Amino acid sequence: MKKLFTRLSFLGMLFLWHGTAWASEADLKIPDLHEGHFAMFGGLSGFQILLYGAMVILGTVGLSLYQFLNVKALPAHKSMLDVSETIFQTCKTYLKQQVKFLTILFAIIACAMSYYFLGLKHEPLATLGLVLFFSIVGMAGSSLVAYYGIRVNTYANSRTAFASLRGKPWDVVNIPMRSGMSVGLFLISVELVMMVIILLFVPRDIVGYCFLGFAIGESLAASALRIAGGIFTKIADIGSDLMKIVFNVKEDDPRNPGVIADCTGDNAGDSVGPTADGFETYGVTGVALIMFITLAVKDPSLQAKLIVWIFAMRFLMDFMSGLSYFINKAISERKYKDLKEFDFEEPLTRLIKIASALCISTSFGMSYLLVGDLPDPTLWWKLASIITCGTLAAYLIPEFTKIFTSSHSKHVQEIVTASREGGASLTILSGLVAGYFSAFWKGILIAGLMFGAYLISGTGLQNIMPHASIFAFGLVAYGFLCMGPVNIAVDSYGPVTDNAQSIFELAQTESIPGIEKEIEKDFGFKPDFKMGKHYLEANDSAGNTFKATAKPVLIGTAVAGATTMIFSIILLLQQHLQAGAIAAAAGALVPANIGEMLLNEKLSLTAAPILLGILCGGAVIFWFSGASIQAVATGAYSAVEYIKKNLNLDKKEADRADSIKVVKICTEYAQKGMWNIFVGLLSLTLAFAMFDPYFFIAYLIAIATFGLFQAMFMANAGGSWDNAKKVVEVDLGEKGTPLHAATVIGDTVGDPFKDTTSVSLNPIIKFSTLFGMLAVEIAIKMNPATTTISGAVLFITGLVFVWRSFYKMRIPKLPIPAKTAA
Repeated sequence: MKKLFTRLSFLGMLFLWHGTAWASEADLKIPDLHEGHFAMFGGLSGFQILLYGAMVILGTVGLSLYQFLNVKALPAHKSMLDVSETIFQTCKTYLKQQVKFLTILFAIIACAMSYYFLGLKHEPLATLGLVLFFSIVGMAGSSLVAYYGIRVNTYANSRTAFASLRGKPWDVVNIPMRSGMSVGLFLISVELVMMVIILLFVPRDIVGYCFLGFAIGESLAASALRIAGGIFTKIADIGSDLMKIVFNVKEDDPRNPGVIADCTGDNAGDSVGPTADGFETYGVTGVALIMFITLAVKDPSLQAKLIVWIFAMRFLMDFMSGLSYFINKAISERKYKDLKEFDFEEPLTRLIKIASALCISTSFGMSYLLVGDLPDPTLWWKLASIITCGTLAAYLIPEFTKIFTSSHSKHVQEIVTASREGGASLTILSGLVAGYFSAFWKGILIAGLMFGAYLISGTGLQNIMPHASIFAFGLVAYGFLCMGPVNIAVDSYGPVTDNAQSIFELAQTESIPGIEKEIEKDFGFKPDFKMGKHYLEANDSAGNTFKATAKPVLIGTAVAGATTMIFSIILLLQQHLQAGAIAAAAGALVPANIGEMLLNEKLSLTAAPILLGILCGGAVIFWFSGASIQAVATGAYSAVEYIKKNLNLDKKEADRADSIKVVKICTEYAQKGMWNIFVGLLSLTLAFAMFDPYFFIAYLIAIATFGLFQAMFMANAGGSWDNAKKVVEVDLGEKGTPLHAATVIGDTVGDPFKDTTSVSLNPIIKFSTLFGMLAVEIAIKMNPATTTISGAVLFITGLVFVWRSFYKMRIPKLPIPAKTAA
């Protein structure tokens, strides 16, 4: 506890130290939304449109809760319900522990914010109270959607497992799809309502403060839950999977004490992390666009129109995503209801297609109604076209991902073929190839769509705002999230299908005496356990594929959105150079664009700081990748060591105490790994900003670029290994063979690739850029000597935590046995 307090105090001092940098973001002046009127809506003001829209979105919250209750009401056998409840209680305990840690961390940050607002800004106590309140709201919002996700998913997992016994595979698909849609609609709708409340009802002079507090709370919760969850889930997964080779036991064997931890990890990493991350990403992207509009557009009436347009589009997309689910459900029920076999990926793919078609088509209509009366009568369709570039990305990226990760893809089939002759070695090499090729093609795709947005922005948008291309990139990031509920739904599908398969094994329902007659009497059908198991395994493969499709959408959003925040730093530096040049001239005439001229020189690719910054950005990405995998490897070693000692094949199931111990091992290493990474990244970010702000801009660009490709490569390599194992288990039926062992090893390599490192790079990019904006403001205002010393201290601190992330997380060295005399 003493060590924890020391670490938190250090973090708190850092926040106190850079508190003076919050001025420019916090002083954001949001226009009075009563000023913008919309003729196509009967002259309603922007305030009225957003208020009524928020009421409609409350209806989608109700729809998500309706789906929640429908899932809960579905039948399941008590043996399965009991396992599901055990998983939920373990997940809840894990989440509570993380929230306690967040509460302590927030207390330190609250002290820093209090010092800034009361001690430096001399703001009234009421203002501080509102800022702290919305910080808590942001943190609570991320935690709430995380809790909601595990609750509905742990209802759905047992219902899905039981539905498989009916011999109707459509039910096995429909239940996790319904629960996923419930999570997606709840997450996006709650986020929208929270932001509208701040936008409409907080006084104009402090709304910037409140948005800042809200963003800090979201970011804090999302970063911790995403990174820690990613480490936790893969420690458990690897520890459980390796037992299949060591003891030659089946998947999710009840005797394996690592299985409950694995099921908990499915939710901690694949439900808690993504929902909190999605909540924060959706909010931060909206705040970034509001900031840009407010700073770049001078006319308050036009500011109001554009802000209302952005939120109205989000209202529409949320509604269209919900509608797409019901359309897809109607089509799928008619097509699959009576079939015994079909491709489980088809209904999920159709859902994305329907949602993208509805979102793109209606976005043009809404844009015409809201901004069709701008001075340039063509801007409405140009703005809608830019957003469409992002929406197309949200549709095309999953399609590209399936080429490399679907169990039907040639890349996955090649991994299986290579594994049969070359064992685990060729399994790993073939998966690396799939990951590298996927990163190339998706990088080209994202660049192409952003280039299209850039071209459109140059056809008139520059007449209403400077640097229109940067705004266009922000809208592309916004477009990525237009189908937010659907993207979250297909991502949440995965942990349900994974848990359902585990519950089927852990419940041991099939072995209960007289179970067939009991189910026939109580539920009205004769169970088919053999086909049920087959359906669950096949559906898990579909879940793996669509978990993989959501990851690059979020990372693409982070990179596209980071451009807007990096540009804010560039504008800040330009203003600083302009003011410095004028002051140095002492009244003499200087060119009006002197700041831009000096900035171009500082940011030249031939300037040494730029080249060095690019190198350091890449170095940090690779450090993070290694540190996160190191935490998984060491934790998995401890978990495997414990499981091997306590797995008793003579028992019917593992002792509850042993399962709890494995969960504790996973939690311990998840928090250790997260802390080293979090403090190390914060220290290095602030240090690099202190050294040279132009070096720092290059560093941030490198963080985003290296992070994008590293994340896509790792996510898709991992996904291809995962489904190669599923092909061997389900399609080929070769469990327990050398081929199966080779693909299991490939999957354990891919586990931290796809579910720890790749997914955590999204909050890493946002965190670095967000806190970098604040650090640069300090650097240009402080005394140069003080800046250099501070940067050196922070850099050394960062290196200490980099060192700790490896050498304090290493697998313990085994004692060398003494040599016996000859």
